[in-house]
Amino acid sequence: MTSPMIAVRRAGEIHAFDSINHFFLISQMIVPGSLYWNLGVGRDKGDVEKDDEGLKTMRVLGENIAWLLERLARE
Repeated sequence: MTSPMIAVRRAGEIHAFDSINHFFLISQMIVPGSLYWNLGVGRDKGDVEKDDEGLKTMRVLGENIAWLLERLARE
């Protein structure tokens, strides 16, 4: 199980995210999602930490990964 996370300055993030997901899915991996694409945006070092929407997306992704890990552990 895995899920890509992308930190970007500008363009290209959706293509990078999509390409990584295609690789994961063709490898038959379980890919948990979030409420938006798993990316944070910033220009300078530390800017991604100020991206409130990106941080919320990562929080939800972490919750979804934890939920999935709990379910897989029961198997």
